[in-house]
Amino acid sequence: MSGPDTDPDGLLVIENVLSDRGSRYAVAGAPARDQAAARAHLAALRRRKKIARATHRSWGLLSTAEGPIKDDDGESGAGMVILRMLERAGLHDHVVVVVRWYGGKHLGGDRFRHVQQAVRQYLAARGLDAGLAADGEDT
Repeated sequence: MSGPDTDPDGLLVIENVLSDRGSRYAVAGAPARDQAAARAHLAALRRRKKIARATHRSWGLLSTAEGPIKDDDGESGAGMVILRMLERAGLHDHVVVVVRWYGGKHLGGDRFRHVQQAVRQYLAARGLDAGLAADGEDT
């Protein structure tokens, strides 16, 4: 796993979170009060050459102004996994993006565990408890 990289806007990016069967994952996030702020952070992420080439950039935001907002970006169900983890951690007004580079092999249900692991690492880097044990069970 690469160390965290934070830009001036507070966007924290952790690259090389994990890899499985050729697919690689990264995670990023930043404070965001609404969907417009979340999309601005997504645009900043897409300006990074490596992330622009990713297959999926799934994200979730628990906005106090607009409620829960998510986008699977083709990774069906990933946005809801991110939202559930943000709820358990009590992290509001903060967008978390899980980035995946597809490796050519379907991962089945493992992809949800990988999304959880990526979000868990992001929350730990922010000094927050993910509310989940390492095996994905509630704590």
